[in-house]
Amino acid sequence: MTGRLIGVVGPSGVGKDTVMTALAERCPALGLVRRVITRPEDAGGEVFEGVTADRFEALCQDEAFCLHWAAHGLRYGIPREIEGRLAVGEDLLVNLSRSVLRQAQTRFAGFVTLHLTAPRSVLAERLAARGRESAQQIEVRLARSEFALPDGLERVIDVANAGPLEQTLEMIEDQLYPVKA
Repeated sequence: MTGRLIGVVGPSGVGKDTVMTALAERCPALGLVRRVITRPEDAGGEVFEGVTADRFEALCQDEAFCLHWAAHGLRYGIPREIEGRLAVGEDLLVNLSRSVLRQAQTRFAGFVTLHLTAPRSVLAERLAARGRESAQQIEVRLARSEFALPDGLERVIDVANAGPLEQTLEMIEDQLYPVKA
């Protein structure tokens, strides 16, 4: 039995971490992946392992990551330990970058992309409320919000996350775990 890696993507402010946490609480079969990021752990937001740029590079050299990328002036890594969790059948939610989706699809059998969307006005409001970026940084993130997913992805679930969280979770569950008649 092999679990599925479910890569959650969407623009900054779409609520990826909120949706992932709520979905994992609601569905005991889903686990969360803790990313390694070159950001101080007290920066807020998701639960992650904060490391220095030098430590991140050392982890890359040690092949400690199954996926890694750079975005927004930071580096992100997915620990190789997830492979063991998938091998025993655990489905895992991981916040990914669109830039590594094809690589993830090639590397992990049954990979699913969960693509969250929301109107630009909702994104702007959420980004401002979290208080991590300047107005200029928010504008840069909003400019990236309209980037498309890469071509060639096999399993994509598109869900709008602009309304009540419960509604978003129900739409995702219905597609991840469809009831078979």
